[in-house]
Amino acid sequence: MNLFTKIFLLVIFLPILAYGEEKNSHKQYTATLGVESLSDELRDLLSKEMIALQNGMKSIIPAYVSGNWSEIENTARQMKNSYILSQKLSKAQAKELHSSLPHAFVKKDQRFHYLAGMLEHAAKMEKPELINFYFSEMNESCVSCHQSYAKHKFPNFAVKEKEQHGH
Repeated sequence: MNLFTKIFLLVIFLPILAYGEEKNSHKQYTATLGVESLSDELRDLLSKEMIALQNGMKSIIPAYVSGNWSEIENTARQMKNSYILSQKLSKAQAKELHSSLPHAFVKKDQRFHYLAGMLEHAAKMEKPELINFYFSEMNESCVSCHQSYAKHKFPNFAVKEKEQHGH
């Protein structure tokens, strides 16, 4: 390939490559902006829900190791029903929530609450192996969401690209 051809291809493909980078950075910006752009009142509700979910997750461990299935069942039920998206919000707040949060965030939130329902059922059936499985899935769900949407709160998830490597 001669020099003219290389320069021609570079000129042609450079805008395409730049567009791909902008698109990916826009995704990251939009993901952060979604939660960050909520009104103070809605962010406060979301924060309170996250704290309640964290406390629920913490309470499951001692209940699990002591075989207190009914406590896990009750905690899981509360977690399943704690949807900020299902709370009695004004129409304006509901519209703000749905227009500000990325669709993927909403899907992750729905999955977490689904898993809490499955944990509730496993505890009701007194199945320790299933309780452990669903609790583990809920933990992974938390981490996945925090990695995608809460790096501003959990900076340890904001790993620099230079530090990432494959094995």
